[in-house]
Amino acid sequence: MTAIIAMIRKDLILYLNDKRALMLNLLMPIVLAAFFGSLFGGAGSGNNSKIEIGLVQQDSSVIGRKVGDSLKRDASLTVKEMSLQEAQDKVRAGKLMVAVVIPAGFGDAAGQSLFQSGDKPELPVYYDPSQSTVLAMVKGLLTQHVMQGVTGEVMGGGASGAKFTDDSLQKLEGSPASEDKEALVGLLGSLKKFQEHEAAKPAKEAGSGAGMSVPFTTKDEALSSGPKYNGYAHAFAGMGVQFILFMGIDVGIGILLARRMGIWNRLLAAPITMSQVLLSRALSGAMIAAGLMVAIFLAAMLMFKVEITNVAGFALVVVAFALMTASFGLLIAAFGKTPEAARGLATFATLILVMLGGAWVPTFVFPAWMQQLTVVVPTRWAVDGLDAMTWRGLGMDVALQTAGVQLAFAVVFGTLAIWRFRAQDR
Repeated sequence: MTAIIAMIRKDLILYLNDKRALMLNLLMPIVLAAFFGSLFGGAGSGNNSKIEIGLVQQDSSVIGRKVGDSLKRDASLTVKEMSLQEAQDKVRAGKLMVAVVIPAGFGDAAGQSLFQSGDKPELPVYYDPSQSTVLAMVKGLLTQHVMQGVTGEVMGGGASGAKFTDDSLQKLEGSPASEDKEALVGLLGSLKKFQEHEAAKPAKEAGSGAGMSVPFTTKDEALSSGPKYNGYAHAFAGMGVQFILFMGIDVGIGILLARRMGIWNRLLAAPITMSQVLLSRALSGAMIAAGLMVAIFLAAMLMFKVEITNVAGFALVVVAFALMTASFGLLIAAFGKTPEAARGLATFATLILVMLGGAWVPTFVFPAWMQQLTVVVPTRWAVDGLDAMTWRGLGMDVALQTAGVQLAFAVVFGTLAIWRFRAQDR
């Protein structure tokens, strides 16, 4: 036991004296987590940035101006009016996500097509191909504002609204008789009387002409068992898992270097078994991994207000992940032939584990089939466990589950590593 403690102490001293490793495994995850956390919504202060769009206002009709003004007043948008060429150039250059064009004649065409079949007027929308989600949001808002503008003018007492109704009635007179025609004529006749009634009112009594709007509003309420959502919590979990796994690679590479330099054979020649050497290396690696994760989350708590809602559960998840990381390092050493080749393959494997584990982006944005696939990825359980113990605020049952799966992976990795080492020494 004394020999194991001495070797663990040696590994810890060597690691702490390596300033480059400390910077890579401690400072870099904090910097990157701060960046990704800001993208995921930050500390949930509610100051979400608006969607910036370009507006090309080519239509001077009443409806065209109403649509443009309504877009500018939308609290979800930051609208900058510009020329068509400027809008296209900015979208192409990636400086603008979406640009909306209200072409000349759109308002009149939209008003006339409200009660008529056939071709509808088009609103050109230019968008950055990487911003398809933003495009869908803008199109939804655009539909609302166009409907409000068109129906507000058509159903109001304005001259353009009355003209749309008269034109539609004239076109219906020349169409074949049918039940639909009679119903539509009756509707337009009633609308014309309403327009005349609105036009006869004094200006201060006339309707606002606001038009049809969405017949409901939503009451948004974020629900979780934990504190207010903090995007930094997931970012620190993901970046911590990623860089600590890279530290696990160094554990394995260190063993391969010791073999190359003959240190491994000298250790085995001493009164100590191979199992004790591997155990000491795994325990020192696990201690370093756990210490790094605690330091990373301590920075998250002090600088970005991340809360750990279940300290005992958090400690359990961190210890399980640390042991899984250390056994992963042993696996690299056991199956790696040279330090150079092992580092390349291990880095590639680690990036795959990190990507599928949801360290970069949460797994809930993955396709359904990929979410099911990632349950066999140990990093998925590590990230989910850390999320559960921070912003999700889940209980010890989740901590036990996520930690248990990680420990199972640690046992599998460690068993394979020991089997491989013994096979090589025969």
